[in-house]
Amino acid sequence: MSAQCPSAIELEFVRRYDQEHARVCSQPRAQTLTGRLALWREEQLVRHALKVAGEPGLILDVACGVGRFWPMLAEHANRVILASDPSQSMLDHARTHHSPSLLRRVRTFQGSAFSIGLSENAVDCIFCMQLFQHIANPDHRLAMLGEFHRVSRDTVIVAVRAGGRFKARHADVEGLADRPLVSRIEVETEFKRAGFRLLSHQDFLPGCAPMRVYVLRKVG
Repeated sequence: MSAQCPSAIELEFVRRYDQEHARVCSQPRAQTLTGRLALWREEQLVRHALKVAGEPGLILDVACGVGRFWPMLAEHANRVILASDPSQSMLDHARTHHSPSLLRRVRTFQGSAFSIGLSENAVDCIFCMQLFQHIANPDHRLAMLGEFHRVSRDTVIVAVRAGGRFKARHADVEGLADRPLVSRIEVETEFKRAGFRLLSHQDFLPGCAPMRVYVLRKVG
C-alpha cells in the first residue's frame, strides 16, 4: 500500500479533528449523560449498519482518526481491519488509545480518501463515519464515492448530515464550526450516480439530530 497525499479538504478536516481531539483528551475521563447516550446511539447505528452489510470480513476504515470505532469493528472475531488517515501523527497517536490485542487486528496506513492506495475490489466494505459528512461540495462527494466504488468489492457505510429536502447550514453543538447539511434527495442521487444502490439508512435522532448512516451496495 503506497501512501497518497491528502487533499486540502482532508488536511482541513485533520486540523479540526486534531483540535477536537485535544479538547476531548484534556477533559476528565467521565462523560456526561448526554455524551454517553450519544455514544450508545452511535454504536447502535454502526452495529446495525454492519449487520445490513452482511458482517463484512475485510473492512477499511477511511479517515479513521484515533480509531474510535475499532473496538466495535473488532467485535466480529474473524474480521480483518484496515485503517487509513491523511495524518500519520493521528495514526501514531491512535496506537496509544487501544490494547495490543486490538492493534494486532488493525493494519494502518497513511492515505487519502480520494486516492486510496489499494487495488480495485480490495476490501469487502469501506467504512467512513467522519470525513464524508464534512464534505459540502457535491463534486468532491462524487469523487470520494467514485474511489470507494473502485476499492470496495461489495458495500460502503457512510455518515451524512442530512437536512431534509433542501440544503441548510447547522452549527455543531460545541459551536466550533458550521458543518454542511445536504439534501437527502441530493446525496441519495449522488450515491446512484457513483454506482451504488441504497440498502438501508438510519437517523441518529429523527427530527432532532441530522446525522444519517447509509449502507450502500456496489452495482456494476
